[in-house]
Amino acid sequence: MKLREYDIAEHLNSEEEMQMYLNEIMEDGEPSLVLSALGDIARARNMSQLSREVGMSREGLYHALSGKGNPTFSAMMKITKALGLKLHFTGA
Repeated sequence: MKLREYDIAEHLNSEEEMQMYLNEIMEDGEPSLVLSALGDIARARNMSQLSREVGMSREGLYHALSGKGNPTFSAMMKITKALGLKLHFTGA
């Protein structure tokens, strides 16, 4: 039996699923996980399209959203807007 690596991006099929996934990750608050989840959502949609909309290279986006990157706040705002997402802050 040959096992294949699981890729969550292949299973994010609707806007609702993507939002639920990101909200769950946000509960933990770990920045690298949030960036990685945004990367999963970007791959589920279309990384090339996102690259054009944000004005970053695909490689730059992959790195920024890998969980190991350190994108600027400005880049994060552009990425979330291009993904059709909004950041909301609430009190703890």
